[in-house]
Amino acid sequence: MSKIIWSKIDEAPALATYSLLPIVNAFTKAAGVEVVTSDISLAGRVLAAMGLAEDELSKLGEVVLQEDGNIIKLPNISASVGQLKDCIAELQGQGYDIPNYPENPANDEEKALQARYSTCLGSAVNPVLREGNSDRRAAVAVKKFAQKNPHKLRAFPENAKSYVAHMEGKGDFFGNEKSVTVEKAQKVTIALNGKELTSVDTLDGEILDGTFMSIAALNNFYEKTIEDAKSNDVLWSLHLKATMMKISDPIMFGHAFKIFFKDVFAKHAATFAELKVQPNQGMSDLEKKIAGHAKEAEIKADFLAALESDSPKLAMVDSDKGTTNFNASNDVIIDASMPVVVREGGKQWDRTGAAVECVAVIPDSTYAMFHAEMVADCVKNGQYDVSTMGTMQNIGLMAQKAEEYGSHPTTFELAEAGTVTVTGADGVLMSFECEAGDIWRMSRTKDIPIKDWVRLTVERTKIENIPAIFWLDEKRAHDVQVKIKVDAFLKEFDTTGLDIQFMKVTDATRFTNARVREGKNTIAVTGNVLRDHLTDMYPILELGTSAKMLSIVPLLAGGGLYETGAGGSAPKHVDQFLAEGHLRWDSLGEILALAESLRFIGQKNNDSKLAALTAALDIANDGYLDNNKEPSRKCGEPDNKASHFFVAQYWAKALAEGDNAELAAKFAPVAKELTEKEDTIIAELLAAEGKAQDIGGYFHPNDAKAEAAMRPSATLNAIINNI
Repeated sequence: MSKIIWSKIDEAPALATYSLLPIVNAFTKAAGVEVVTSDISLAGRVLAAMGLAEDELSKLGEVVLQEDGNIIKLPNISASVGQLKDCIAELQGQGYDIPNYPENPANDEEKALQARYSTCLGSAVNPVLREGNSDRRAAVAVKKFAQKNPHKLRAFPENAKSYVAHMEGKGDFFGNEKSVTVEKAQKVTIALNGKELTSVDTLDGEILDGTFMSIAALNNFYEKTIEDAKSNDVLWSLHLKATMMKISDPIMFGHAFKIFFKDVFAKHAATFAELKVQPNQGMSDLEKKIAGHAKEAEIKADFLAALESDSPKLAMVDSDKGTTNFNASNDVIIDASMPVVVREGGKQWDRTGAAVECVAVIPDSTYAMFHAEMVADCVKNGQYDVSTMGTMQNIGLMAQKAEEYGSHPTTFELAEAGTVTVTGADGVLMSFECEAGDIWRMSRTKDIPIKDWVRLTVERTKIENIPAIFWLDEKRAHDVQVKIKVDAFLKEFDTTGLDIQFMKVTDATRFTNARVREGKNTIAVTGNVLRDHLTDMYPILELGTSAKMLSIVPLLAGGGLYETGAGGSAPKHVDQFLAEGHLRWDSLGEILALAESLRFIGQKNNDSKLAALTAALDIANDGYLDNNKEPSRKCGEPDNKASHFFVAQYWAKALAEGDNAELAAKFAPVAKELTEKEDTIIAELLAAEGKAQDIGGYFHPNDAKAEAAMRPSATLNAIINNI
């Protein structure tokens, strides 16, 4: 029997799995495929780090190197320090004997413990599993459905004031970047003033990029944007990605927090030092640190007074709860937050809950130029028309940690001023003059991923017969090195008649957007960072969510990794479910990924029965869309559990009417029963709503409780269990 590994992860998609996976297995086992779970949730990774559970992530790291590796990866938490601490506390409350996370390690033992826990922070999963490049696009049926049933995009006002601010010139990561291609395999050492920070083993032909963020320039930039926001009467908001860029972006967040509330931090500097307040962790952590202190009320009053002063208004994460942009570094994740700015007509929400035009502050121009052009395009040309807009497909360079920009171990907050050197076997490869507190980092890109990236681009361009644009900037050091290799590898493929071009970020965005507005499709061929931003921005505008995108990673070893879209709104979904038993998470991404995963196995093994099962699932997916069976957002209306029922019903019906006699005979009575008992099943599902749910934990639910909450229809369960 063939095997698909379904990742057990976190929050809303984890809850949905309790309902969906029994249905999936009941169908796939009929064609000789078993779907098994692997726990790579934050809680699972914490327990593994402490030696109390199997290290499932490392095991999956071996699977992606196998010829027949087949993994469906749902979105997982890229944990901040705050989330990690909350997860540890929950596990301790469940009886697990694990220590607290030492924020300020005082000895070698605590430093070692911090290092073990730190393996769970940020994007711990993706670098392990992404042993292939990314092919992301909207399925044709999904795109057509979105055009026929357009979601709401709010108009930009006349004379719109919204804009994106980013650093320019020397100072940010873009401006300070240097890049080299090493000529042979060798050990490369990174040092500050001659003292080694770390070393890496590089391959022949590998591209190394070194760069740094000047903290002095960053803080000057923050000061200017705050003054500009005040002058322009717009909300001020910071957009970073502290989840993925787990070292650099929390630091940049902390500096912004201190600059925006500089008078409060200056007044209470001694108290904050006494309590070991860490601005990088935001207001939520600060409030925990000052709780019970003699100056707690005074400090809170000073922060509130600063918000109510003549400073610019600050964008809110949750106006109802008084949660600002500075609550926690992971509350505002740029690839989820910036699409909302565009979707809402250049607006965010202020303290009263009103939608107000904003300046979106994105320090690093490397990718901020894309967001700046997206907002500027709408200010100039108006909002997009979902019913007619074309689509952006993406081929993303990410295999073997290519351009791994946040979770790599080569990012440092410099302890002193001086020279950072990158030294190889034959001498210094790059050097940088930095100040204390600057953020220095290095990323790497190998030849094999680049060649595979080019291959995927050529293949997809031939299939789609539309322009493919490599987003490479001749003024960026890294891109110059990459283009040399792309030009060489393109000669190895037949590109006759293909429209393959090279453009810098701003030009590529304008080219793509002009075609989108004309209803035309374009392939964006980008590095890892831009892949992350584009494959949320465009799908959220086109489809309403990036979770409905096909996200296929053809693994270099021959297998497949099928990712299921973003989970940025998953926490709010869980909050609603716990309060009233209604889960609005849409599992279409998982179902589309399953179809591609099954197709891969069927084609590889020339399996007619599996081909029939997959074709029937395609029909079920079309029925799901055509009949608008996505979950309602409102309690008391069909939710995620009901959507799974309809997929099962449509899938069984398609099999019963299909060409494979064995499957038709097996599923005909299933289809009949699911159809005849539809009213009963929906009634049982709805009867479970409107009441609080106890699933035993947020990060580490009790499986029995969670399954009972997500499978409340005895009638449906009996039908599925008896297949």
